[in-house]
Parts: sequence; structure tokens; C-alpha cells
Amino acid sequence: MTRKTLISRTSTSKGLTTIVHILDKIYETGRKYAADFKEIMPIVFDTHLPKWNYCAIPQE
Repeated sequence: MTRKTLISRTSTSKGLTTIVHILDKIYETGRKYAADFKEIMPIVFDTHLPKWNYCAIPQE
């Protein structure tokens, strides 16, 4: 069985299930963002888990 099949079988006792999408793109590490990115898209960190949850908010 593939990992995708095993992951897609995951469910909760309340009946929630998963939808699985496998990305085959290779992402390079250490890639830098554009110089003005933080001014155009400020980063807003979550209050509960700020180390893992954050959003880049586009400015108009």
C-alpha cells in the first residue's frame, strides 16, 4: 500500500475523514524572499502557536 492510501484511510470517531494531495514538486531550501516582501505582505503570528501558525496578509 502507498502512503497516500494509508493516510486517506484516517478518520475520527465522529466520522471526519481526510483528503490527501501529494506534492511532487521539489522545493529548494534556503531560498530568500524579495526585499520588500515584509512591507507588502506583513506576517501575522497566531496567538496559540505562533511558532507554527502564521499568515502573510496582502496589503491593498
